[in-house]
Amino acid sequence: MGAAGSKLEKALGDQFPEGERYFGLENFGNTCYCNSVLQALYFCVPFREQLLDYYSSNKNGADAEDNLLTCLADLFTQISSQKKKTGVIAPKRFVQRLKKQNELFRSYMHQDAHEFLNFLLNELVDILEKEAQNAKNEAETSSPPEKIANGPKNPQANGVQKEPLVTWVHKNFQGILTNETRCLRCETVTARDETFFDLSLDIEQNSSITSCLKNFSSTETLNAEDKFFCDKCCSLQEAQKRMKIKKPPHILVIHLKRFKYIEQLGRYKKLSYRVVFPLELKLSNTVEDADSEYSLFAVVVHVGSGPNHGHYVSLVKSHNHWLFFDDENVEMIDESAVQTFFGSAQEYSSNTDHGYILFYERLASENKS
Repeated sequence: MGAAGSKLEKALGDQFPEGERYFGLENFGNTCYCNSVLQALYFCVPFREQLLDYYSSNKNGADAEDNLLTCLADLFTQISSQKKKTGVIAPKRFVQRLKKQNELFRSYMHQDAHEFLNFLLNELVDILEKEAQNAKNEAETSSPPEKIANGPKNPQANGVQKEPLVTWVHKNFQGILTNETRCLRCETVTARDETFFDLSLDIEQNSSITSCLKNFSSTETLNAEDKFFCDKCCSLQEAQKRMKIKKPPHILVIHLKRFKYIEQLGRYKKLSYRVVFPLELKLSNTVEDADSEYSLFAVVVHVGSGPNHGHYVSLVKSHNHWLFFDDENVEMIDESAVQTFFGSAQEYSSNTDHGYILFYERLASENKS
């Protein structure tokens, strides 16, 4: 890797970003699903900075219990504090902790990068919430309520429903969907909100992220055995239902549903469909009609023809350069190479490298209130 590392340094030359580190991650048999997601998260700069801040302010030394959050923070700190600009790091402690924590990731079978990302973000939130709760309990037993790390806490009377804690993981990744159902008899609209860390989109051949998002928010009619119980009519009624984005997240993670269960085959099949994902994305299916603009900064790519085997790599944009991370190897790629990962326009193609998870960062708009 020394040669590859120096090759990357030569390629970037004096354009090598000040203070940035480009490190490959060692693969422990089948951990490419983990490595590809970790690289995408490392180059999600607001997330990385908050994780490093968390680490520097929570160094409790030996008495701190090892968990996925401390292992991830330790790994990111290790990478960012390397003396060399490029090289390889073994995320051994993190992978060991992951396998210890979740038996799903223990086997040597091919794992799903999206399942891993979902598990990791939810696990980080659980740990932060527990820590905040413990800090709150300690503060209450020792002194009057103080402000607690990780978001505002309102001291409330006993028995009053407290606001859910908003951690820095939420601030980066969480958005809100609203599920609107309109009764076709009385026209009453019932809206139910739900939070999300990523959007899983159904895909079609020769489509785009924009059309997949439109389908995600398209109106569906509930009739026959799918009728909706309308509280106002007090009976089952025909209704129209649609999903809209109420609060777009700062980091929009889009998961393309490339693995589909085929009833006749009795197994999952990989859909190699060509789905165009733009470098700049306008999110238009929002409740407020103002478009939210996003910029692509990472893509986790599934390589292979089937769901039960294959490989994961990631493409990352850092300081206006695109990089290709394949476990230990890191190289520069041209921005135009990103489109080679859209998928295949024909069913059978020799190209099996397809974009699977897309990471977009919201652009700050001038006229935001």
